[in-house]
Amino acid sequence: DVQLQASGGGLVQPGGSLRLSCAASGFTFDDYAIGWFRQAPGRQREGVSFISPSESRVWYRDSVKGQFTISRDNAKKTVYLQMNSLEPEDTAVYYCNARRGFRNYWGQGTQVTVSS
Repeated sequence: DVQLQASGGGLVQPGGSLRLSCAASGFTFDDYAIGWFRQAPGRQREGVSFISPSESRVWYRDSVKGQFTISRDNAKKTVYLQMNSLEPEDTAVYYCNARRGFRNYWGQGTQVTVSS
């Protein structure tokens, strides 16, 4: 079975950091682009960052450039999202996604709450 297990969320104060992990199984991880999305209450899900299978290409939404860093370890079949200088606006459920052509897999979300 395909699984994407997101973890690492939690409650953090403004200015704090979290590292999210997305552990994959059940498909050829090395062949898939991996993305992080987030959805805040009352808002649409939005893309946060993507990384290509070989790590040669990464993308960040403008609001997190210089703040978030995506990376992947193909040997561990895991993608990471290092989130620094977190702000209340970053509060959301964060989801990881694996995509290759028409194949598109989602994991369950992990809650990130930034609050004092």
